[in-house]
Amino acid sequence: MQLTDIDLVDPDTYVGGIPFEWFEWLRHHAPVAWHPEPAPNRGFWSVVRYDDLVRVHMDWDRFSSEKGAVALEELDDEQLRVRQTMLESDPPRHGELRRITSKRLSARGVGRYEDWIREVARDVLDRALPMGEFDFVAEISRELPIRFLCSILSVPQEDAPALIHWGDQMIANQDPDLAAVVVDREDTEAYRLLPFRSPTAYEVWAYADRQRELRLGTPSDDVIGALVLAQSEGTLTEADYHNYFSLLMIAGNETTRHTISSGMLALLSHPEQLRHLQEHPDAIPTATEEILRWATPVMHFRRTATADTELAGVPIKEGDKVVTWYVSANRDETMFPEPNRFDVTRQPNEHVTFGGGGPHFCLGAHLARLETRILFQELLPRLRSIELAGPVSRIRSNFVNGLKRLPVRIHAA
Repeated sequence: MQLTDIDLVDPDTYVGGIPFEWFEWLRHHAPVAWHPEPAPNRGFWSVVRYDDLVRVHMDWDRFSSEKGAVALEELDDEQLRVRQTMLESDPPRHGELRRITSKRLSARGVGRYEDWIREVARDVLDRALPMGEFDFVAEISRELPIRFLCSILSVPQEDAPALIHWGDQMIANQDPDLAAVVVDREDTEAYRLLPFRSPTAYEVWAYADRQRELRLGTPSDDVIGALVLAQSEGTLTEADYHNYFSLLMIAGNETTRHTISSGMLALLSHPEQLRHLQEHPDAIPTATEEILRWATPVMHFRRTATADTELAGVPIKEGDKVVTWYVSANRDETMFPEPNRFDVTRQPNEHVTFGGGGPHFCLGAHLARLETRILFQELLPRLRSIELAGPVSRIRSNFVNGLKRLPVRIHAA
């Protein structure tokens, strides 16, 4: 294999699965390597080893989220200003934005919802399992996260389908089955100031505005209420409010859904691991961490060098894009013995699915862990058997690692 054989940019690369053999080659032969991109992008440094990824994420002063963007798209100053979210901010601004919702998304904050999440999980399974044969993504893995998101946002449960649809159209903006406008196939210049260059943002913002009007009429102690209060106090601008709401809607639904879907596929592909969890349900919390490592629903995040520097002995110039690949770091042989083995008993398991430390460690980590653990605690005892009932379909994306369809055939216990 040669470096020129590897194309991590083309979203078609990932339709058949993550090219783990490419990342393994890069870790051993070119751990910090220049990767060209089609115009108008200029290319980036690809960072694939665990320790290097952690160094980048811990050194936010040298590798900034705010000086560029966190995705591959290169934004001009106007786009950066208008589209900035908590993700595209450095301390101290990042901490200011994070504090708006951090208490509600802390371990304690989400822990008080555990009984309710379990109740919703049982309701979802009670409806889906009697079907016998169905799409696991549509009927189970996307239902629990969105229903809980509606709860913490204090919006009607009947709005869940719209929130799912909008989230899919925005974050899966390279998939013609999901996106309103496919960014690498259509002219999206008219939407350059919108998140993900998606016109769906207008619908999301209109919804956010309606929710704000309700809170202004009747103040409430929920996540949207916290955003409205922050805006009234001057912490958030109108654009900040819209972008924060969009981020919560997507991050609170999409990533957990893809984790659950990939976890179920992993158990289907490793029936001995499924049997172990059914025989030892107390191992499910440990298995949740392996599912998170294995799933890695966000493949990468990008930083921008703020000065001439180096990484792993490679010189990096000020302004260069530096892309850290979670899907590779989570399979790094120096950190995870037999990294390509799915092992629900793996300990320790210091995966970087929620980030490599530093100020940007995932705000929703506690919620994602809780939802994933509860879903499998409720599902696995109900299964007498489960098997694939058709081809698995993946999202066309170089950013999101997710399944569109996972057809299964189930015999309930």
